[in-house]
Amino acid sequence: MTSGPAIRINPSSAVPPFEQVRQQIAELIRWGVLAEGQRLPTVRQLAADLGLANGTVARAYQELEAAGLVVTRRAAGTRVASAAALQPDARLEALTLRAREFVTAGRLLGAGDEELTDALAAALKATPSAVENP
Repeated sequence: MTSGPAIRINPSSAVPPFEQVRQQIAELIRWGVLAEGQRLPTVRQLAADLGLANGTVARAYQELEAAGLVVTRRAAGTRVASAAALQPDARLEALTLRAREFVTAGRLLGAGDEELTDALAAALKATPSAVENP
């Protein structure tokens, strides 16, 4: 990510560095900043860029892989996984995160539960599912 989005480590944070790396990369993937199939820097390169130990970045990558957000292959490196490859738990986590963002945005607009539910229902009706329209 030397030429891509910046990952920043806050040394005074109570959050361990591996978790800061994991959270930031997960967010970049979820927001579409890191696209499906995009290659992440090697563990060694990202560790050097961030001034961290290789094992710290390796742990972050392992956690991302366990969540189904990245896949690591020999010679191909670590790449952003396709959305279709997400495991059910990872899909639920991603959906829950987006639902929280939706609720937060709605609350900032002054919407109550009923309005939020109505907006979600309207979005579901307006957006065909991939199953119906592959």
